Amino acid sequence: MTFLFGSRALPALPALVLGAALSAGCASIRDHQGYMLEEPLITAIQPGIDNKDSVAGTLGRPSFTGQFDQAQRDWYYVSRDTRQAAFTTPRPSAQTVLRVRFDAAGNVESVQRTGVELAVNINPDNRQTPTLGRDRSLLQELFGNIGAVGQRGQSAPTADNPN
Repeated sequence: MTFLFGSRALPALPALVLGAALSAGCASIRDHQGYMLEEPLITAIQPGIDNKDSVAGTLGRPSFTGQFDQAQRDWYYVSRDTRQAAFTTPRPSAQTVLRVRFDAAGNVESVQRTGVELAVNINPDNRQTPTLGRDRSLLQELFGNIGAVGQRGQSAPTADNPN
């Protein structure tokens, strides 16, 4: 293959550029999000020995803390690796959630690790929210009570309304 500007060499150059552009689009993109896990540091955290200050000194600030407990007894360190082909949605290839639980005195109570098996894909634009109850159409909602005017509802008797 020659790259001279002759009549035969000119069509080879655009094909070469097009081939290079197409092969670059097939490359896999890898990304890391969150905490950088270091195994020696994680195994250094020992229940009953460490406290909040020593965990913060060893692992740093957590990714987030437990929100359902006022004392914030749970610290979470989240690490996630993703892969993505060109023009596609990133998919998790590895994920680790490290939960450090403290007791009321601030000492480490337990250290738990979970992986990508607990990750769930949520589709927020499904256009329909699942609810409990009957699935009725608009016409059934509008005309479903015709003929029910004046009928009593089906309720159980109470102390203030025995009938």
